[in-house]
Amino acid sequence: MKILLINHYAGSPGYGMEYRPYYFAKIWQTQGHSVTIIGSSFSHVRTKQPYIDTSKKEEIIDRIRYIWIKTPRYSGNGKKRILNIIVFIFKIFLNARFLSEYSMNGAVIASSTYPLDIFPAKRISKISNAALIFEVHDLWPLSPMELGGYSKYNPFIQVIQMAEDFAYRKCDQLVSMLPETLDYMVKHGLNPDKFNYIPNGINLDEWKNEKELPQEIAKLIEYLIINENTLIAYTGTHGLANALESLIDAAAMMQNMKVAFILVGSGPEKEQLKKKALTLNLGNVYFLNPILKEFIPVFLSKMDILYIGLQKQSLFKYGISPNKLIDYLMAGKPVIQAIEAGNDIVSDSNCGISIEAENPIKIREAILKLLSFSKDELKELGKNGHDYVLKNHEYSILANKFLKVLELSCKIQEKDNI
Repeated sequence: MKILLINHYAGSPGYGMEYRPYYFAKIWQTQGHSVTIIGSSFSHVRTKQPYIDTSKKEEIIDRIRYIWIKTPRYSGNGKKRILNIIVFIFKIFLNARFLSEYSMNGAVIASSTYPLDIFPAKRISKISNAALIFEVHDLWPLSPMELGGYSKYNPFIQVIQMAEDFAYRKCDQLVSMLPETLDYMVKHGLNPDKFNYIPNGINLDEWKNEKELPQEIAKLIEYLIINENTLIAYTGTHGLANALESLIDAAAMMQNMKVAFILVGSGPEKEQLKKKALTLNLGNVYFLNPILKEFIPVFLSKMDILYIGLQKQSLFKYGISPNKLIDYLMAGKPVIQAIEAGNDIVSDSNCGISIEAENPIKIREAILKLLSFSKDELKELGKNGHDYVLKNHEYSILANKFLKVLELSCKIQEKDNI
């Protein structure tokens, strides 16, 4: 089968997030399918950008064909990011006939977080006689409206709403990473028979070969362990949605205890968080730069407790599927989750403690509760999470599930053409 996967933010182990397209493509390729990934030359979630000196450029990464579309750089969520999106969509539309050769009689997957890629994807699928699959990462325009403060009357938001409704009506099958979205999607035009839930996952190979941490990080961890600190870590984006101020406030309540908080990553709120920790004169909070994905397993293995939080938002009633949480469970460590969402992987897997969002007191109480557990009890929590991931989130399992959706879509497409 020829599969064309459009994902604005597509990455690879060498470029950084996001990894889902890469993992699926790699597995599908080994099964004999031809996969081409279309991505933007610039993405805010990547640690490294591909070098592009033409309007579009092909690159082979681990035998996977990537076609990079040249787009302008941006920072933040303002007009420049919107321009970046518009240029990406427009150029794919212009190159629809050229790109259709990579999906001929196969499948086109529109998977760019925002739904605007459904328009060029629909055009390509029509030219190539391919099935059209719409993959939903987040609910747009709800996400920028609730997290970014955009008005529903904003012209860009109105265009996105039109695209979302169009996608639900026109796709042959839908794949959602969020488990509680069916009712919402049906209200916007989706046939419920087209709905499929496939969450984010884990690649086992990356957890088999542990690499030594960069020397600076290794020395810090060694120092903290020697001084008998319990290590609590957060890895990922430092943004408003991640509600990390609550974690800093919890750390302020625990200055006199042997507890160290390590925050790894980057994001628009990082400098503000560092200023807050400095103002509070916190000696138990450490900020580290992003580390390569290949170092995540060994880093997490040296932590005692892992933390994840999100703002209180009605948006999350539709469920969440954060990559970092899957990594946490795979690491076999107890997790504190300060999130109020439609699903609760931490409770489902019995791997830690779920608490109210944005509540430093509850974070402190959860830490103290875990500190009261025996080593065997903590180990059991970690094992629960690890086992849960292997059963529900291993990428080879998810890729096969997704492939069945593609095959079903192609069969439906064939019947429609008879």
